Amino acid sequence: MTDIWQFADELGPAKILHVYEPSVNLQAVLVVDNVAMGPALGGVRMAADVTTEECFRLARAMTLKNAAAGLAHGGGKVVVCGDPKMPKPDKERLIRALACSLRDVQEYIFAPDMGTDEECMAWVKDEIGRVVGLPVEVGGIPLDEIGATGWGLCQATEVALEFCDFKLEKARLAIQGFGAVGKHVARFLAAKNAILVGAADSQGAVYHPDGLDVQELIKLKEAGQSVADYPQGKKFDRDEVIDFDCDIWIPAARPDVVNEENMHRLKARLVVQGANIPFTYGAEQYLHDQGVLCIPDFIANAGGVICAAMEYQGASQMAVFEVIAEKVRHNTRLVLEESRTKKILPREAALNLAVQRVKKAMSFKRWSIF
Repeated sequence: MTDIWQFADELGPAKILHVYEPSVNLQAVLVVDNVAMGPALGGVRMAADVTTEECFRLARAMTLKNAAAGLAHGGGKVVVCGDPKMPKPDKERLIRALACSLRDVQEYIFAPDMGTDEECMAWVKDEIGRVVGLPVEVGGIPLDEIGATGWGLCQATEVALEFCDFKLEKARLAIQGFGAVGKHVARFLAAKNAILVGAADSQGAVYHPDGLDVQELIKLKEAGQSVADYPQGKKFDRDEVIDFDCDIWIPAARPDVVNEENMHRLKARLVVQGANIPFTYGAEQYLHDQGVLCIPDFIANAGGVICAAMEYQGASQMAVFEVIAEKVRHNTRLVLEESRTKKILPREAALNLAVQRVKKAMSFKRWSIF
């Protein structure tokens, strides 16, 4: 078993809670990493193989993401052990039990993540009220429905291409994880004449050098099917998406999908990280040395949490896209300019930006849990 405290440092974690409720088979972990900038905002992730270590790493990513985006929120995360495709009544009981178990943890605000959605957040609202990412019917801005994270990834991609030797028009795009994030970034980039040549989900992958129809893939997913059911193109196992010949590769699923064992297989020239912690540090270092530009997760995929924070403050949906574009484009450019000037990894430049902001916030107060 991993000793989670080996990851502790001057930023956190502030609190780790293990939750167990046998009556509904609830097993979950909450990590509140840092609250210097405000109450921790981070999603509830559901998967069968989640761990405390993963939860901490995701919570730290949220601390950095929120700080880099200039939000008045710290970082936190919840992971729930379970099949996200379980029957709806079972899932509702699980999420409601989770909300009740964490009712008194005022420094954490619930939000959707992989395996949970706006409806899950509506159940949380009904129980405790401390939540973002709600359905529009109960006053929310449905970030997955409007594609807030995908919109931010599109902005980061456009800025990143200013530092590359090719253009977005007719650039070949592959997406690992064609779900709530992946399908929207595909839609936004295709609208700017990028060509989606490859896509993968949990069931398989498809590749076509002449391009895939993004809207047809979205219809397949909405019908409960896989991208591997797309009628044209060549079919592959899901993990083979890393081998697809493309210019831009966007991971939008699980952590550590590119690591020291498979990093040499990636053929892209630009990586824009839509998932949280999708690459190991060693993989990023290797690809950087090979001339592949990697835009870090907490810079590129901040659109969702920016949307969530604006919802929490009562902002309108109309204002969301403009603010996401402004913040993500500004931070992407800052990071890439520092990376180029100092000859360091983009992730190192991003860490410099975010950690400096967190430490400054910590200096203003006697840092403690609320």
